[in-house]
Amino acid sequence: MKLIVDAQLPIKLCEILNQIGLESIHVEDLPKGDETPDMEIIEYADSENLIVVTKDFDFYHSYMALERPKKLFLITTGNLKNRQLFDLFRNNSLIIKNALERSTFIELSNDGITEHK
Repeated sequence: MKLIVDAQLPIKLCEILNQIGLESIHVEDLPKGDETPDMEIIEYADSENLIVVTKDFDFYHSYMALERPKKLFLITTGNLKNRQLFDLFRNNSLIIKNALERSTFIELSNDGITEHK
């Protein structure tokens, strides 16, 4: 499974994801970088079978209304220091991997992982 990390999340998150066994790229790697419109990110993610990792609720609304992107990993932790965010990923890596294999929509909050579908 591969992930694409949205612009409002740090590029370093890709390094953390790769360390825990989740291959990832950042939208900065796309031709338009962080200027890539959400719909282009969705189209790219769906065509490449990538899971969109984001804090942006526009992706949530698109997923709920159109079931696009096909797979969504929504971060609802609010504002955290990057170190705290990275620690949440590290400390929940096995749970995250299992949830991503089972569900098309998961959420990471300060309370842990929730599988929605």
